[in-house]
Amino acid sequence: MSHLIVRPATRADHDRWLPLWDGYNAFYGRSGAAALAPEITAATWERFFDPYEPMFALVAEQDGALLGLTHYLLHRSTTSLLPSLYLQDLFTVAEARGMGVGRSLVEAVYRAAEARSLPRVYWLTHESNETAMRLYDQIAEKSGFLVYRKQLSP
Repeated sequence: MSHLIVRPATRADHDRWLPLWDGYNAFYGRSGAAALAPEITAATWERFFDPYEPMFALVAEQDGALLGLTHYLLHRSTTSLLPSLYLQDLFTVAEARGMGVGRSLVEAVYRAAEARSLPRVYWLTHESNETAMRLYDQIAEKSGFLVYRKQLSP
C-alpha cells in the first residue's frame, strides 16, 4: 500500500467524494426519508470551490481511492479578532478506521489553521461516537460545553 495523501478536494473528486458524503450522512441518520435534499449536497459541493465562501474540503487518498473526508469553515467570533476554524464533518470508510486516516485529516485541518495563524480549531461529535472520541481525546481537549439547539421551520 502506498502512502496516505491528504489534500484539498478537486472538482474531479466529486464522484469519489459523494459516497463518502453519503456514508457520513447515513452515519448520523440522514438517509432514507431523513436524507439531505439533493440541492443541499449540490450547494455544499459548490461552496468548496467558491472563493467567496469560507468553506473547505480535504480528502484522504491512498492508491487512488478516497478513504476519508473532512470539511471545515472559518467564522468570526466575539472572543477573538481572528476567525475560528470549525471542523464540521469528518468521515472515513469503515475499512480504513484505526489506520490513522481520521488523525491525518484532523492534523491537516490543524495545519490549515496554523497557515492562517488562527487561534483555535474546534468540532462537535455525537456522544455515542465512542470510536471517534478515543481519537479526539488524544489530539484535542474537551471544552466542557454542551450543545443546545432548536429546529425552526424555514
